[in-house]
Amino acid sequence: MSAPTITSAVFDAVTDWSQPLLTYYDHASGERTELSGATLGNWAAKSANFFVDELGLGPDDEILVDLPEHWQTAAILLGAWWAGTHVRLPGSDVDGSTLGAVVTSADRLSRYDDADEVLVASLDPFAMGVRDLPIGVTDFASAVRVHGDQYSVYNRVTGPALDGAPTDGVLAAARAAAGTDGIVAGTRVLTVRPWHTGDQVVGNLLAPLVVGASLVSVSHADESRLGGLVDTERAELTLR
Repeated sequence: MSAPTITSAVFDAVTDWSQPLLTYYDHASGERTELSGATLGNWAAKSANFFVDELGLGPDDEILVDLPEHWQTAAILLGAWWAGTHVRLPGSDVDGSTLGAVVTSADRLSRYDDADEVLVASLDPFAMGVRDLPIGVTDFASAVRVHGDQYSVYNRVTGPALDGAPTDGVLAAARAAAGTDGIVAGTRVLTVRPWHTGDQVVGNLLAPLVVGASLVSVSHADESRLGGLVDTERAELTLR
């Protein structure tokens, strides 16, 4: 039987919850954040619980996620899928009548002046909150922190999961992309590829995770530092 959500498939593939699952680097800011399967799972669960319990979102609702690559972005995406919502990325054909929330960064707020529910992710290495947000805009990091770090899926989600594609289709595409890149369970994958669009999220974020690999994602990559990073992170496969 296929997984009820994309997030279920990702965590079903984890064999050692204490080991790094997602390590995020930003060579421009100097950030390095490493999340084990347990830690990423906790943040995803907090996000899912927030979407369901505080916003009342579910399979009939859409969440637009307009964020750059970051470990918080991954947790928010996984949380939204766990909650059963339909994730939309910028550039997709969003149906405003079913748009339950927009999750974005402070520097992109002006794009969503007309949205009813806007959440700002801090993209801080330690998930600190954002100060001085406009009235009516929610600081996601502060709001999500109080929610439970466990989440259970009770019913199979049958609606679209990502930009109109169903869960099974997204998972099939992610596994196919992993096969094309030679990613198998247990592989430590270092990637400098972006994940801004639906295809990029499937191929560059989800593909390693759904087959049981771990991911080192590097933003604003400095080519002169990548060789050392491969050694430091013991990466067995580098994707450019």
